[in-house]
Amino acid sequence: MTVPVLTARGLTYRVAPHVTLLDGVDVSVRAGGITGVLGPNGAGKSTLLRLVVGALSPEAGRLRLHGTDVATMSRRERARTVAFVAQDSPTEVSMDVLDVVLLGRTPHLGAFAADSPADVELAMDALERTGAAHLAQRDIATLSGGERQRVHLARALAQEPQVLVLDEPTNHLDVAAQLQVLDLIHAVAAAGTGVLVAMHDLDQAARTCDDLLVLHDGRTAGSGTAAEVLTTDLIGAVWGVGAEWVSTSGGRALILSRLGVPIT
Repeated sequence: MTVPVLTARGLTYRVAPHVTLLDGVDVSVRAGGITGVLGPNGAGKSTLLRLVVGALSPEAGRLRLHGTDVATMSRRERARTVAFVAQDSPTEVSMDVLDVVLLGRTPHLGAFAADSPADVELAMDALERTGAAHLAQRDIATLSGGERQRVHLARALAQEPQVLVLDEPTNHLDVAAQLQVLDLIHAVAAAGTGVLVAMHDLDQAARTCDDLLVLHDGRTAGSGTAAEVLTTDLIGAVWGVGAEWVSTSGGRALILSRLGVPIT
């Protein structure tokens, strides 16, 4: 079995003595694997991701990259391994899109080093992969939310991470763009990068992810494969909805309904 690139054990985060946002959560990401994090609003998904990327510091627990405790790593070392795309990245500063994507190369540059032609090529390739190459010379402040999301995803890819962390990557995107991003996530994983992704759509998560972690009130409600985790009982307990898996020509699809309302 593939050794995880990233492992977290017992991650706990509190904002007050009696307000715990995350309580003893374990998660791992394998090279070439996609681990999905699911849960209703307020379950702790974004908190977990921000702990993983170092935006927050855990009160308890350990996070390791290739077996090394991240607490012993510099921010630059960590940034060479893990890239993060937030759920929403508002931009107030006027900046060309290509320059935004080139920020992903910063952890790989020496002090005062300028972007090389190779860096620019990597940045343009990342924009091509996210379907945003036509935006390279645009000011990011003029883009829509969905366009900005593609640009920030390209920035993360230009970083050449071993672990890509995504918080609701299909947020603000139309259906066609959502499918493009999900295909891209598969391609990134197929190239050997580990992916940790928070998602809301259970059916998309089941189709996209190799492993799932379900959070509820900051605690682990289930972990494993989609078939193991996304049972009708767990979905009812965590999301408060009825659920039924049905067979389709493409495999299985999840039908949801309000509790007590028959699925037809």
